[in-house]
Amino acid sequence: MASVVVQTRLEIPMPDDQLKANTPSIPLRKPYGSMDLISTKTPPHHGRHSKDTKWWVVLNLAFQSIGIVYGDIGTSPLYVYSSTFSNGIKHKDDVLGVLSLVFYTLTLLPMIKYVFIVLRATDNGEVSLIPNQQAEDRQVSNYTLELPSKRLKLASVLKSSLEKSKFAKLFLLLITMLGTSMVIGDSILTPSISVLSAVGGVKEATSALTQDMIAGISIVILVFLFMIQRFGTSKVGYTFAPILSLWFILIGGIGFYNIIKHDTTVLKAINPIYIVEYFIRNKKDAWVSLGGVVLCTTGGEALFADVGHFSVRSIQVSMCSMVYPALILAYTGQSAYLRQHPDSASDAFFKSVPGPMYWPMFVVSILASVIASQAMISGTFSVVHQSLSLGCFPRVKVVHTSANHEGQVYIPEINYFLMLACVGVTSGFKTTVKIGNAYGIAVVFVMTLTSALLVLIMIMIWKTNIFLIILYVVTIGFVELMYLSSVLYKFTLGGYLPLAFSAVLMTVMYVWNNVYRRKYHYELDRMISPARLTEIFTNKNMSRIPGLAMFYSELVQGIPPIFEHYVSNVPALHSIIVFVSMKSLHVNKVPAEERYFFRRVEPRTLFAFQCAVRYGYNDVREVAFEETLITRLKEFIQEETWMQIQTLSIGGNMTESGRESDREIEHNEISKAKQAKEEKLREIMEQEIEQVEKAWEEVGIVHLIGQNEVIASKESNVMKRILVDYAYNLLRRNLRQSEAVFDIPHKRMLKVGMTYQL
Repeated sequence: MASVVVQTRLEIPMPDDQLKANTPSIPLRKPYGSMDLISTKTPPHHGRHSKDTKWWVVLNLAFQSIGIVYGDIGTSPLYVYSSTFSNGIKHKDDVLGVLSLVFYTLTLLPMIKYVFIVLRATDNGEVSLIPNQQAEDRQVSNYTLELPSKRLKLASVLKSSLEKSKFAKLFLLLITMLGTSMVIGDSILTPSISVLSAVGGVKEATSALTQDMIAGISIVILVFLFMIQRFGTSKVGYTFAPILSLWFILIGGIGFYNIIKHDTTVLKAINPIYIVEYFIRNKKDAWVSLGGVVLCTTGGEALFADVGHFSVRSIQVSMCSMVYPALILAYTGQSAYLRQHPDSASDAFFKSVPGPMYWPMFVVSILASVIASQAMISGTFSVVHQSLSLGCFPRVKVVHTSANHEGQVYIPEINYFLMLACVGVTSGFKTTVKIGNAYGIAVVFVMTLTSALLVLIMIMIWKTNIFLIILYVVTIGFVELMYLSSVLYKFTLGGYLPLAFSAVLMTVMYVWNNVYRRKYHYELDRMISPARLTEIFTNKNMSRIPGLAMFYSELVQGIPPIFEHYVSNVPALHSIIVFVSMKSLHVNKVPAEERYFFRRVEPRTLFAFQCAVRYGYNDVREVAFEETLITRLKEFIQEETWMQIQTLSIGGNMTESGRESDREIEHNEISKAKQAKEEKLREIMEQEIEQVEKAWEEVGIVHLIGQNEVIASKESNVMKRILVDYAYNLLRRNLRQSEAVFDIPHKRMLKVGMTYQL
């Protein structure tokens, strides 16, 4: 399950005058200053949904998605009716009422809401993030401008109100983190209950297995399931997809068989009047039973969480062509059987299976239940990957497991955390009763959060007609609130489990993001001024040594304070200095032509540059990063020189045109002077490029990484001290450091220590 992720100004916004927005289709042409940002390439046009243009790719991904996305929702027919009719069937038409509830719930929530509405909330087919409208981000060609309209005005007013309100920003941040945390927490519950229920079915065939033995077997299967995640979504999907495809064919076929054999009149449950009659007859019991009905949507949000592993079109194809029809037939077939055998509600699925098909279905159901865990495991990898790019999650290693589909990722730390948590839950509870109560709360809670945040996207991003938004709230929103009120009834019976997991994960995310922003403000307030930088470089005691040094910093603009701390202790600088900032933008991909942006640190004699390297949240860092950066730096020097020559030519022509009629004699002198300046600029350019190549080939690159010690300032209150000195530093010491995330070679790395008092 997943909630729509809303970016709520988690990064520090930059003033527009720091980074001038340029038209995406042409390079920037401006006079050079120390803070000018130069694009060295003309970005091409990038069409939307480019990965969906070839249908064979769509069908291939659709087939893989069956094995990854639909295991959870596909195995729900195993337990929905037994959970709904936990006290038996009191009236024959109650079956029609529940079938009608299941039909409209499946149609409204997984089908209409997720497949046709929520999946639109994507950036080029990836999980949607509200773009952070910083000036440098708007330069990416993936962003488009909109014409003024009433809907745009409404969106601007709402966005402005949210940005001005500290409470609103904090509330949205916490709600978003809560939804994300519940997704991760649900990834612990799903494997536990799926594997326990599957292995527990063996107990029906033999009584020799005790509950402890079943829990032990489940733990072994869980460990195996998590160990194979490192092979990647593609390989796992190809392995699981045939099994799940067979499962859907079997449950759909058996459902159709039961409709024909037992009761074709069950089809009249499409009339929602049976829902009304069901509530009139059963009153409170009908309301409580909604907690069982909603289990038919378990894993439905994986349609959105896993879209980064596949594509929007592939999810829509697989859901509409196979999964939805099979589920409707399965539930309708069980209802037809229960109309004739109302005493079989406790085990409706297997009792409705024809005799010769019992054992084949038993084996396939065990395999399908185990595979059901895969949907949420893959979804968690996607959610954590994107939270990481927003600065909302501690640093972890992200492994891209597919060369063709960048969204398919594997995160070792998260994988092992989920495995240990699943083993702990399985060994602790040993039965599915309490886990089942928790399951409903996790499902509906995240659905409700998704809808709430989706309304913001409708207003601020899509500019949807207000009447359509109201229609969405009074239909789908009302249905989800009804289900939420029902599942909260079981809070004390195990429903607290997902909220407990979410509280822990939410605390981790909030602590990391809060200190992340404080560190950024600290560097921003103390960045080195141009005058001070020139003073440092021109200091007589400062020596320049051969080679190229790369200083890494979070700052896109300005020189970080750690640089001055370094030179005050080591009075030596390399002949070429590049201040590098790795920045994750809130678009899924940044075209390679727009990734590297250089600016020169004036004066030119310093031979220092600033480089902003921008990645989308689904971009993969280049293997030959150093070589690419050097190539882009040389291109920048050439482009800069060309622009200066162009400016010189334009200025010379204007001077000539003003004096041509009266002072023709000066024409040759001006031309000679201009030609001399152009030759001088070309000479300087060639010398600089030669110096860069020499530093790269003969000496190499030294990487300087800030090893910042973060402590709370003396005037900080108790809460801030706990947040910074204990919580954040505990996370930082036990997680990956910068060099591990950037994959910097240790032989050419130098750490610079500095204490930040926040």
